Amino acid sequence: MLLDVRVQAEPFAPLAEQGTLWLGQARIGALVSFIGLMRDFNEGNPVSRLTLEHYPGMTEKALAKIAEEAASRWPLEAIRILHRVGILEPQDPIVLVAVAASHRGPAFRACEFLIDQLKTQAPFWKKETTARGESWVQPRASDAVADSRWTATHQGTGRE
Repeated sequence: MLLDVRVQAEPFAPLAEQGTLWLGQARIGALVSFIGLMRDFNEGNPVSRLTLEHYPGMTEKALAKIAEEAASRWPLEAIRILHRVGILEPQDPIVLVAVAASHRGPAFRACEFLIDQLKTQAPFWKKETTARGESWVQPRASDAVADSRWTATHQGTGRE
């Protein structure tokens, strides 16, 4: 199984990144992906820029651990997590989570698990630039609620 985790400042092409997961792999019947884009607003306020920071090495290890957990829960062929850091502008792709599997069910569940875990477990810090200046983005309660569905009992994995 391919497990590809990258954190980078450089822009990436989501469609090209997805294509390399399944092309030439006839056993793959499903590719499910999530592409997170930088919005120009947050909580009703205009945002002109987002700065993403991380701890090199530690962040990649955390993402790899999340990917390994997904691979242990569902029968998957490939996982790619690609996350930007640095300065981003509205509509820039921030994150790609892509999962390839023989069947759609495991691919959908694993992709949702990965993005929920990433939002709560990965060590990234976001600073927004608005007309009022810069401020750090606080964790959302809704992300914690979404993440709580994926308990150690492997709820919804098909491997209960």
